[in-house]
Amino acid sequence: MRRIFSGVQPTGNLHLGNYLGAIRNWVKLQGDYDCLYCIVDQHAITVRQDPKELRAQTREVAAAFLAAGIDAGRHIVFNQSQVPAHAQLAWVLNCVARLGWLNRMTQFKEKAGKDRENASIGLYAYPVLMAADILAYKATHVPVGEDQKQHLELARDIAQKFNNDYGVDFFPLPEPLIFGAATRVMSLRDGRKKMSKSDASDMSRINMTDDADAVALKIRKAKTDPLPLPGPEALRPDGTVDPADEERRPEAYNLIGIYAALADKTPAAVVAEFAGAEFSLFKKVLTDLAVATLGAMGAEMSRLMADPGYIDSVLRQGALRARAIAAPTMAEVEDIVGFLRP
Repeated sequence: MRRIFSGVQPTGNLHLGNYLGAIRNWVKLQGDYDCLYCIVDQHAITVRQDPKELRAQTREVAAAFLAAGIDAGRHIVFNQSQVPAHAQLAWVLNCVARLGWLNRMTQFKEKAGKDRENASIGLYAYPVLMAADILAYKATHVPVGEDQKQHLELARDIAQKFNNDYGVDFFPLPEPLIFGAATRVMSLRDGRKKMSKSDASDMSRINMTDDADAVALKIRKAKTDPLPLPGPEALRPDGTVDPADEERRPEAYNLIGIYAALADKTPAAVVAEFAGAEFSLFKKVLTDLAVATLGAMGAEMSRLMADPGYIDSVLRQGALRARAIAAPTMAEVEDIVGFLRP
């Protein structure tokens, strides 16, 4: 059986980059895998969160999953803290993981910055909890971005060491599912910066909660350059876009990449289709496509978020189903390591 586990932190303001880089791909995977899609609220508190906002943002992410097309009836949608096995297994795996492995994790260095002594233990041990998230369900595949690939490699190392230490063939080694570079979405105000919820300007991103009018306005105001869209001269002999041309015109290629992702085309195909067109025309076509997809999604998110009781029921039912998978795994782990159980 092929099983997917993946998660998103409930830190608010999900945007187009989150949708194209992760959630849309999760929707596509539903036909080929058993899927568990988790709102990882325990990961979120590795840095200080306002409790009221954390609850609201957990519901917002759940609404985004459902509005994007994740089927919570066929698959499992839940929040991490409702399943005790995540934290329980993380402790066992903390005792398997090696300090040297965690010291090599680049994300901790980036997030802790220069004030590492004041970072929480949770932030440091975050990758072990991520390993527990995956291994509690014996997931075989994990959709990850490049920034999480190192953490998945650590999960594989921990699984293998657990198996070796206890002489068992218990945990599978999860395989990464990494999607194409076309899903990398940059700021609408600066094509060299990644689209981010932390950017001070709301015009820099398209939020999943934006309605059709907001989506249209942001695309219309998106930064471009004075030249027409690139044409065949921007393509290499193999038909792909020349990276040097992308580097020269980051805002142009950001919009081309967004259109390509929404239309399920390659950037090269979009360049060929719109060669030499003015940006005013291209933005109109992009707006129509984005509104058709994102405007409808934003409206559905608003409808769902107006009924928090329904969202809570989806998460509660998902957690019950997740516990039914994770609890037996945890019981077997306790037997393997030698814990006495009732």
